Amino acid sequence: MQKRHLLLWSLILFTAVMPRAQTTLPLPVGSNRELFVDSYLIDRLNNVTQQLHHPHNEGPVLKFDNPWEGNFSAYCTIIKDGDRFKLYYRGIRNPGRDGNDNEVTCYAESADGINWIKPRLGIYTVGGTKDNNVVLAHVAPATHNFSPFLDANPNAPAAERYKAVGGTDSTGLFAFVSADGIHWKKKRATAVFKTGVFDSQNVAFWSESEKQYVCYFRTWSDGGFTRYKGFRSVSRTTSRDFINWSAPVKMTFGNTPLDHLYTQQTSPYFRAPQIYLAIGARFMPKRQVITEEQAKALDVNPNYFKDCSDAILMSTRGGSVYDRTFMESYIRPGIGLGNWVSRSNYPVLNVVQTSPSELSIYVNEHYAQPTSHINRYSLRIDGFASLHGDFQGGTAVTKPFIFKGRELEINYATSAAGFVKVELLDEKGSPVPGYTVNDAQEIIGNEIARIVSWKGNTNLSALAGKAVRLKFYLKDADLYALKFN
Repeated sequence: MQKRHLLLWSLILFTAVMPRAQTTLPLPVGSNRELFVDSYLIDRLNNVTQQLHHPHNEGPVLKFDNPWEGNFSAYCTIIKDGDRFKLYYRGIRNPGRDGNDNEVTCYAESADGINWIKPRLGIYTVGGTKDNNVVLAHVAPATHNFSPFLDANPNAPAAERYKAVGGTDSTGLFAFVSADGIHWKKKRATAVFKTGVFDSQNVAFWSESEKQYVCYFRTWSDGGFTRYKGFRSVSRTTSRDFINWSAPVKMTFGNTPLDHLYTQQTSPYFRAPQIYLAIGARFMPKRQVITEEQAKALDVNPNYFKDCSDAILMSTRGGSVYDRTFMESYIRPGIGLGNWVSRSNYPVLNVVQTSPSELSIYVNEHYAQPTSHINRYSLRIDGFASLHGDFQGGTAVTKPFIFKGRELEINYATSAAGFVKVELLDEKGSPVPGYTVNDAQEIIGNEIARIVSWKGNTNLSALAGKAVRLKFYLKDADLYALKFN
């Protein structure tokens, strides 16, 4: 009996100390560009941190100064189509019931994303004239929050190259289509989706990774999809045809506290479309900064200065979970009391490239004031977040993954004293001969696209299709992105 007990305990102890079998499959990285806005690739960090990088304020680029635009212009979208930037926004000068017929959709365009013109389109009569930049009118309530996108679906017909959604909870979301992004029509006379609150900018796009249309829309955290209770939040629905949509699913935010998310602005990052970035507006109700006297001096609408808001960065890769690695503000309100009123600092939907090394992010500022405008912020390409090593140096090890390609490209920056080194490991974590840290070139500089080498060798073809890991050695350096070519 004692021998049997001894044998049983020996078996238990042996099992406890045995290495655990790999329970998850290697990640299918392929030739995707990967950013460090989440922990998708990260396995272990040793004296390396994920660091959020804040855009630089470049100043106002467009004022809402036409009679049909005004202090309550909002819910903006920017689209890059070929060599042309297109900007859409709600035009309304004074507040009223959400979805009233005075709300119109306005349009501006630019060759560089910095200097904008408002073309006189002559499509709709507004305020007694067609001499305006209005692309949609008299289809209330869709013009309250009209949100367009350039359809990346390869099967989309030319007449529906652009699509959009708009509407409120009284009607649901209507679907719109356009060949040129200027002349719009309803895809169907009635709303295509009704299960939501919708009192925000509801966004949709074609997902290249999911092969379907996705819509992220306003709901509240408590009380189902139609009751105003709890926190302003987000739900998601999908469609194959932009007409028939799935039952909504509430988005979750991991183990993080809830915020009032007035907008979420979820869209695929154009250089890594499997990653949906959400540069949204965090609303802080009843967090008053300015006094009544200051509000009068700003000429802000008296109902819109007793709260404040800023911009936050989230991400998701599909499904029902947002990653909120970074809870701190992404874009803080700028200097000046005009930025500390209710519903100001709301990000424009989409991030666009405005130079070979620069992205632009746009923000709706000075809401409910005569000085209401869009402000531009700049950021390095892929530079939302990084793996950061300080002067003491540290390492980061990825999870096992499978890639396609012949070479590894990185987006990085170091100090003059710092460096990046890259080591290839097998699935179990052992260095791959010929690609060890001792073989690795010490990379110094600041480049958007640098090919990694090991004793002059850049060829990784022999490892393509096999499960590997990467180990980064970072000293006073930031690693923003990687990609196999």
